Amino acid sequence: MNKKTGLTLALALALSGITALNARAAEGGATEEQAVAMVKKGVAFMKANGKDKGYAEISNKAGQFIFQDLYLVAYGLDGTVRAHGANIKMVGKNLIDLKDVDGKAFVKERVEMAASKGSFWQDYKFTNPENKKIEPKRMYCEKYEDMAICGGIYK
Repeated sequence: MNKKTGLTLALALALSGITALNARAAEGGATEEQAVAMVKKGVAFMKANGKDKGYAEISNKAGQFIFQDLYLVAYGLDGTVRAHGANIKMVGKNLIDLKDVDGKAFVKERVEMAASKGSFWQDYKFTNPENKKIEPKRMYCEKYEDMAICGGIYK
């Protein structure tokens, strides 16, 4: 391979990597940093405005806690959904025994981790509300009082 061909190949590989990153951004995929920031913003909102207003704002599909494929969910430490940014029908349901397609009891694990760690990342599989496909998901959660406030990204 001559110098010009090598440079062309290196440039093509670099551009393909940039194209892949741009494609993910164009798909509307939020980042880990955005998930952490949104959860922190949700906790701050609850602290400033109270739980009832916090639950209402998290569950508001036109609210400040929805961005691309990122939304917040608030779980009581018993596994009951208190607010849900993507599916209001989940509010009030106890999902402690819910398992993903691999059999992982992710809600049970989530509330146990909230009680023991305070803040954490959790991996599992879940239906992406934008494309209705089951995808790997990474959820960031923080414990606030008697609940876990969580926001996740699809990988």
